Order: sequence, then C-alpha cells, then structure tokens
Amino acid sequence: MGFMNGDWQNYVMLLISFVLMYLAIVRKFEPLLLLPIAFGMFLINIPGASEQLWGTYPTDPETGEIISNAYDDVENRGLLWYLYFGVDKVIYPPLIFLGIGAMTDFGPLIANPKSMLIGAGAQLGIFIAFVLAILLGFSVAAAAAIAMIGGADGPTAIYVTKILSESYLPAIAIAAYSYMALIPIIQKPLMRLLTTKKERLIKMEQLRTVSKLEKVLFPLIVTLVVGIILPSAIALLGMLMLGNLFRESGVVERLSSQVQNGLMNTITVFLGISVGCKATGEMFLALSTLEIIGLGLLSFVFGTIGGLLIAKLMCKLTKGKINPLIGSAGVSAVPMAARISEDVGREYDPQNHLLMHAMGPNVAGVIASAIAAGFLLACFTAFADVGTVSAALEAVGAVA
Repeated sequence: MGFMNGDWQNYVMLLISFVLMYLAIVRKFEPLLLLPIAFGMFLINIPGASEQLWGTYPTDPETGEIISNAYDDVENRGLLWYLYFGVDKVIYPPLIFLGIGAMTDFGPLIANPKSMLIGAGAQLGIFIAFVLAILLGFSVAAAAAIAMIGGADGPTAIYVTKILSESYLPAIAIAAYSYMALIPIIQKPLMRLLTTKKERLIKMEQLRTVSKLEKVLFPLIVTLVVGIILPSAIALLGMLMLGNLFRESGVVERLSSQVQNGLMNTITVFLGISVGCKATGEMFLALSTLEIIGLGLLSFVFGTIGGLLIAKLMCKLTKGKINPLIGSAGVSAVPMAARISEDVGREYDPQNHLLMHAMGPNVAGVIASAIAAGFLLACFTAFADVGTVSAALEAVGAVA
C-alpha cells in the first residue's frame, strides 16, 4: 500500500483529475459538477485509497483472482460505494430533474408551442452520433449512451449510460459537461455560418402572457401524454414536471425553494463524486475514451445544426417572423444556449432581445432530450449486454 505502490495508470488519472480541476476552478467550465467529478477521480486513484473508499471485490482463495466485480458483491464497503448507490439504482439523475423543473419557466414554450419543433430538431445530433458510434464498432447499447451527449443534458446522459453501458460512464459524463461549458465556442461559429445577416436582424413579436392555469396544467398534461406513449421516459420527465408543478402551483414555495437549492446542490455533489470515482485507469485510459469525446463533439455540433435548420425553415414558412438564431437554443443546456442566441443577436442589433424567444426552444430541448432518452431506453435496454449489431439482430430474431 502507499503512494509508491501505484501503477502508471493511477498517476495518469491523477494528472487528468488535476487538469479537470483546473478547467473547473480557473476556466470555470461547468464547475458545479466538473469539480466534484474531478475530485472523485482524484480520490479513487490515490494508490491504496480504493480499498478504503470503495471496498474490495471477492477473490478466489486459491488463485487470488477476482471472481466478481459486480456492485452488489463488493465487500468491506466504503463511503464511495454507498454514495454510488444513487447512481447504480439511477436515483440521482431524476432528482436533478426535479430541481431543474423547479427552476424552469415553461411559459415561453406554452406561449409559442411551435418552439417544440426546434427542440425536437436539435436532437438530430443524438441520432447521427448513434449511427457513427455503431460504425466505429460500439455496441448498439453503448452507441445509444454515447449519442446522448448531443442532448447537452448531463443528467440525462448519465441516466441512459448507467442503464445501457456503465463502463463508459466517466468518459460520457465528462464529455457531456465539458461540451456544455464550451457552448459559446461551439455554437457561435455555426450560428454565423448557417444564418444570413438579414435573418440575424429579425425582431420577433413579444410573446403573449401565459395564465397561471396554463402553467399548472402544462406539467400534468405533458406527464400524462408522455407517460402513456413512452413509459420509459417517465422517471426523468415525471420528476421534471413535478418540480415545475411545485414552482407554478404557488402553494408549496418552501418545497420549491428546497428542491431547487438544498436538494439540487446536495445531489449534484453526490452525483459528481460518484461518477468521478468510477474513472479508474483501466476504464478511462483507452482508445474508446477518445472516440467518445470525438463522437460527443459531433453529436453536439449536429444537434446545434438541427435546431438552426428547423428554425430557418420556420422563418421561411412564417415569412420572416422567426429569427433563426433561436434554433441553436434547442439543445437542452438551460439557460446557457438561450443566452448565446441573445448575445449573437445583439452583436448585430443591440436592441434585438431574443432571450425569452430562445427560452421556448431551450426548455423544449429539455423535454425532447428526456423523450429521446426514453426512446433509446425502450429500444435498447434489452441489448445492454449485447456486444455487436449482428448479435443484437440475432437477439431480436430469438425474441421474435
């Protein structure tokens, strides 16, 4: 035991954890989750710390080889094992959605329901990355997990990955939150490339006022409809809408405040440390990690492009009433993506305020990413342990 007994992988992972801490603290890249992830990675890779913080796996008494590395079989369980329970049983991501719902105003989406089309279009990156991941040799389940990076929704990506392909959890989580932090760098060039100056100068009409009744009914209707059509999305979407109902009902302000502050912050810390503690050398230091990072970037790029193209089409169909810049806000990074639409619009006309118009597609993206996650889970949960596409097809044939 001790520092000198670690192998090279421990020290490389410690170095990576320091880089992530630098990005979180100095560069302020998604620090609320990237910092706990980095520290969890730092803790678990200190030589000798894993046995104390996580536990030990059962070994064969004669050969000394590990006979099971399953979560439930861990012996001498430590602190991080217990914290990881919320990830293993997929408890943390829905609770994060509960907090997001309490912080989200769906008013802009209710006032302009067409925004949902932009949010749906921004999921294009998920399905393109899914196909590319399969072409690179990932299993269908792993490809579905990797593709969720394009939704720009960290909790959703973690939720899907834990169910479909847990071994890639650290790489996917880090990629998802890193790209969310890089939204201005990724999106602004695409927004300028895919829109004309005339389109960027379009001023949109002020949104109508949304009544309290509409805001209260919205989470109930969405939960009911999606729950009936796609039950696999109900854990995430149901918690999102419950949090929003707390907010909009106006009768449980204490619960709403607690959910979006105390509970949200606590779960964020637990989730970050838990994900980081799975980033060991044997899992993280592989070619697949670089492939995941590359696929995640492509997924994010095509998600932005999908939203912009749908917004451009809507601009044409409405004869110039919709500014295509709000299309990039279709990814579910709330409210960062909407702010980017506002910033780019004001670069060309300081009096052009697009923030509230962009919030419609932005919150629509949150709903759309949860629905996309539910769709992927419904399609591929049965293949979580199937290695290749051909094996998956054989499994489908066997079921049929």
